[in-house]
Amino acid sequence: MSVRSSAPTVPELRGAIHRRVRRVRAELWGILQTTVAAGAAWALASLLHPHPFFAPAAAVIALGVSRGGRTVRAIELTVGVAVGILVADVIVRALGANTLVLMLVVGLSMAAALVLGAGAILVNQAAISGILVVATLQPGASPSPSRFLDALIGGTVALLVGQVLFPRDPVRSMAKAARPVVSDLSVALKALAGALRDGDEERARRALEIARSTDDDLSHFFDAVALARETFTLRGPRKRTRERVPLYAEAAQQMDYAVRNTRVLARRALSAIRRHGPAPPELADAVALLGDAVLELGNQLEQPERDTAARRLALEAAVKATRLLQDDPGLSISVIIGQVRSTAIDLLRGSGMTGEEARTALDAAVERAAAAP
Repeated sequence: MSVRSSAPTVPELRGAIHRRVRRVRAELWGILQTTVAAGAAWALASLLHPHPFFAPAAAVIALGVSRGGRTVRAIELTVGVAVGILVADVIVRALGANTLVLMLVVGLSMAAALVLGAGAILVNQAAISGILVVATLQPGASPSPSRFLDALIGGTVALLVGQVLFPRDPVRSMAKAARPVVSDLSVALKALAGALRDGDEERARRALEIARSTDDDLSHFFDAVALARETFTLRGPRKRTRERVPLYAEAAQQMDYAVRNTRVLARRALSAIRRHGPAPPELADAVALLGDAVLELGNQLEQPERDTAARRLALEAAVKATRLLQDDPGLSISVIIGQVRSTAIDLLRGSGMTGEEARTALDAAVERAAAAP
């Protein structure tokens, strides 16, 4: 009995490296923003004193990638850093630096942040900043407003760099964030189609792994949509952004559902292949059509004025799979057919349809196919 090696294959390693390089490219603008903000914060705070450590630190923290509400969180983080520094500065000056003082600083910093009505991020950041002061401030040193000002300078510079001087193009950011999700989901579905056609258990397993690897890309997609909404709110309405944000927001949610359904589809397919070997060719074709529909949906997101084939392909996939039910294909295949239909609904909704419109369109397509000679 052979044991399958857990070591990754060369294609798997190449794919993993490709995904990581793609993530770096996607965040190059954020890296540039953070680099500029840190340098500017250091330069400005250096005008006050020669060692402005907390200014660039606060800038980096405030520009850190956080999901949703980026400006609000940046302000929270800035205030949290400043509060922690101020509390720790006073306490270390009075009591020195030791374990009990560290505990006291953490507790009081968090309490002060809560009194200010802070969220969890601000509270935790206040505690961390207090710890840094205890670790770096020499006993007996005078409390200095410069450290508190450093934090405010760093946070302010971060907001100026991120939202005023070098803001991201929200539409372009959403498009870039959507591409990896579209690409990976399509590849997973195409691989799964080949696995069903050939009865290839290993290929089905790889398709499942690809579908599971999309979590980080989906997270970046949701981040890009949240940031676009925020930029739209802060900088006023722009027609291009106003039109695209709702489309991308709905697509992101439906892509998430489609990924989940694809994972279930892959697991069911893997089980069916183990038990019964190759699936009916029509089912493999239906899954391949879903992969094509995903790619067309990606094109529609980038060019909404273009008439793409996303809806037609999704409906064709569902119809082709549904036809197999006429021959009583068995429980395993019936479950896969259900997942194909569910994924098709997700893609129809991602193209701009409501849930009711998508279900109506699918039912109508199935009826037309059944009535055709």
